[in-house]
Amino acid sequence: MNNDNDNTHDTKTPRNIWLRGLVMILMALAYQLVSTLLFFVAIIQFLLALINNEPNVRLASFGRSLGRYQSQVADFVSFSSETAPFPFSDFPS
Repeated sequence: MNNDNDNTHDTKTPRNIWLRGLVMILMALAYQLVSTLLFFVAIIQFLLALINNEPNVRLASFGRSLGRYQSQVADFVSFSSETAPFPFSDFPS
């Protein structure tokens, strides 16, 4: 019985790992895009803080969500998590 279970597991693993590899490439691209977006959010937040003497609360919340998303992507790409991030799950709040 163990051999049958091992063979079944072995035939599914290569397919899953290739699919995960594809998703990892897409998530790495998303990570780069989010990094650029977060950079611009930081610049806009800095300029708004200069003008208004305080940061924009909604922009700060959005930046925090972007940071959490990057963390989820990094966890998935590094195999620290099996849960694929957005768009395969909810965007962090």
